[in-house]
Order: sequence, then structure tokens, then C-alpha cells
Amino acid sequence: MKDPNPKIKLHGFNNLTKSLSFNIFDISYAKTEQHRKEYIEYIDELYNAERLTEILTNVTKIIGANVLNVAREDYEPQGASVTMLIAEHDAPPTDPDFDEEAPGPLPDTIVAHLDKSHVTVHTYPESHPDNGISTFRVDVDVSTCGVISPLRALNYLIHSFDSDIVTIDYRVRGMTRDVDGTKHYIDHDINSIQNFLTEDTQNAYQMIDVNVFQENIFHTKMLLKDFDIDNYLFGAGKDEFNEAELKDIEARLRKEMLEIFYSRNLD
Repeated sequence: MKDPNPKIKLHGFNNLTKSLSFNIFDISYAKTEQHRKEYIEYIDELYNAERLTEILTNVTKIIGANVLNVAREDYEPQGASVTMLIAEHDAPPTDPDFDEEAPGPLPDTIVAHLDKSHVTVHTYPESHPDNGISTFRVDVDVSTCGVISPLRALNYLIHSFDSDIVTIDYRVRGMTRDVDGTKHYIDHDINSIQNFLTEDTQNAYQMIDVNVFQENIFHTKMLLKDFDIDNYLFGAGKDEFNEAELKDIEARLRKEMLEIFYSRNLD
């Protein structure tokens, strides 16, 4: 019986470029100016250039790439950046489902391979001086050429940070030719970025898709469903606030999260 979905036999190298870009936001409430300062210092130390390099190094293991060059910097007064130039792994892909629409590995099951390009991460910790809201944003870009989609690294990256809101953009650019000369503009199945996330992640987040299928552009927004105010108070516990204060803080936090999720102010 003929295979209804035969593998594409390419003429030369796979020239498709697959780009994964996403932002991760962590939201907190810091009661005092001192607490806000400590929050910035805590985040800045937790996700310094050395730690970010470790995270990106694990990403290269997941995608099976070789690191050619690393540029990293801790900024003053805060923030850090890491950029890695990577090349395709010497070994061929070993994951039989590498081109299927399925979740990628988590940190304890690092498999799959990817071709040459780059991975970058930048951090942006900040705190509002008036309402006590403090946010930490991480921008991550994984760009690849070859047979494997950088979506394989998505689960690991989301689990590497405290993620209240996640916005993800994925696009396949360019074209490649098969042995008959036919051009192909995408080489793997994708209906939604959500299908590349594990079930527990899908259940934990409210998610919205905005996709342009004919252009191979995919966008997903994620908002954490569970809200326990104890997880959002930095430098203080619930017992340090009265009921009215807690309601006010919760309203501020929820407003901040919804504004980031919907990309508009809710005044």
C-alpha cells in the first residue's frame, strides 16, 4: 500500500527557515520601595547571563545543535542577554516523530536534532514606582534551518521560567525544492502551536490562537489560569495585609496580567 504521506526527498539542503519568538512574563506585587528593589535584585541574580547561558545550552541539546560561539552580557543596572551561534549536529535526527505535530521534550528527556542558526535570550526586570506591580519579561528567539522545528524546545523553555503570560510567534520562511524541482514552503504538519505543548501545560493556561495559515504564520497567547495571591506577594505574606488590601492588590495584579495578555490598557 502506498504511503499517503511520504517523506519529501529534497534536492540538496533544506533551505526553510523556522523562527520561534516568544515573550514570558512573571508578575509580582512588592509592597515597599525596598521590596521592589529587592525583587529587581533577586530576578537579576536568578536569571543572570551565566544562568541564561545554561538554559540556552540545554536548548541546543534538545535541538541537537553544536555551539559555535557565545556572546553574553550582564547589564547595569539590570538585565542580561545571551546569543549563541549554532551549527547542525553531526548525527542525523534520531527521534522518529521529529516532523510530527506533537509536544517537544521536557528537561529530563532531551532528544531530537536541529540544523544551523542561532538562539538568543534577553531579560527585562522592572517595577512600577506607584502601584507596587513588578514584572519580569524574557524574550527568547530560536531560529533554525533544516528539518526540525524550534517548537521542539518550547516545553523546556516555558518550564525554565515562572510564566504567568506567554506570547508565542512561529513562522516558516523561504522555500526548498524536492528532487523533482517542486518548491515546498513548509515541511511539517502544524495546526496550532498549542499542539506542541504538553497536556499539563495546555490545562494550566487559557490560550488564544491567531493564525495565518496561508502565510505559515502562527501566534498563541497563554494566560495562567490558577491565581493564588500567595504566589504573587514578594517580600511579604498574606498576614501582613487586611482583606481590603488583598482585594485591591489582586485587582491590580489581574489587571496587569490581562493588559499584557490582550496587549491593550483596560482603563
